[in-house]
Amino acid sequence: MNFAFSEEQEELRRSVRRFLDDKSPSAEVRRLMETEDGFDPEVWDQMANQLGLPAMAIPEEYGGAGFGYVELIVVFEETGASLLCSPLFASVALAANALLQSGDEAAKKDLLPGIASGETRATLAITEDNGRWDLDGITLGATESGGSWTLDGHKMFVIDGHSAELVLVAARTAGGVSLFAVEGDASGLTRTALSTMDQTRKQARLEFSATPARLIGAEGGAGPVLTRTLDLAAVALAAEQVGGAQRCLDMAVEYAKTRIQFGRPIGSFQAIKHKCADMLLEVESAKSAAYYAGWAAAEDSEELPVVASLAKSYCSEAYFHAAAENIQIHGGIGFTWEHDAHLYFKRAKSSELLLGDPSYHRELLAQRIGI
Repeated sequence: MNFAFSEEQEELRRSVRRFLDDKSPSAEVRRLMETEDGFDPEVWDQMANQLGLPAMAIPEEYGGAGFGYVELIVVFEETGASLLCSPLFASVALAANALLQSGDEAAKKDLLPGIASGETRATLAITEDNGRWDLDGITLGATESGGSWTLDGHKMFVIDGHSAELVLVAARTAGGVSLFAVEGDASGLTRTALSTMDQTRKQARLEFSATPARLIGAEGGAGPVLTRTLDLAAVALAAEQVGGAQRCLDMAVEYAKTRIQFGRPIGSFQAIKHKCADMLLEVESAKSAAYYAGWAAAEDSEELPVVASLAKSYCSEAYFHAAAENIQIHGGIGFTWEHDAHLYFKRAKSSELLLGDPSYHRELLAQRIGI
């Protein structure tokens, strides 16, 4: 097994990085944070039509580019480094993965081409007021009448749920947990944007009242689909966290080299050296975990459930620690609104909780390896 990136994958990284340096500088991130939708439609179109990012890991038969999950890891690492404000994670890591795992050929042929082209911004709604990411936390109900389904209940913390044009919803039926597709403008659907600590990633509360829905896959058969989808999304999020952690390390080292105190750079002080060394160790270890998980996803390895939880738990803590230490090394200026360090700190904390916190994934990991 070769875990090194190929020259083509490195070129993809360079292309995405150049694009994001131009389209997602910190000033633009701050501007988009204050907007209602939280992304720039023009940049989203460019991401879809020029770079083909939404189509990256979708098979060609469904309108995608047919690349593997390793290429997707490269993309998410770069978007995490730039704090990109876009529907990419919700559309690709959550919604597209759920459709691909559903086994519903009609739904895949119908819905995936729109996601691949960027014309359809999609998301996945699982969590409710309890904040749980496991299937036992799903209580929203779905009922059938005359061959048609309707949903009643609510979902919370739905990534880009206020602006998505397609919402895949996990609900309970008489047969168990099932997956449904709901149009963003469906009747009976009320979407409310939430005030969040991390303003770079919008979340929403969705309320369903006799909302018409389309069953995806078999009734009661969404359990394995959602479990697999969440594992794949955890791998993508781990890659995002690695990108953000590396950027925090770079910011800290650069500041330590240039900030002069007592007539010398603060990077020459042993305490700062130790902080940077510890950050480097954790960031490199997080990369190893995320890259291995990306390989497992690309190869459809039986190890995926184990390494997905391992990567999510480790990368979450590594990112949060790097973001916190970055603020400490910057000192007083790192706490100010004007400095970008706090943007990464907030994204690190938000990502730590998204898809389940490290304790949840360590427990999941223990269960999966039989401890």
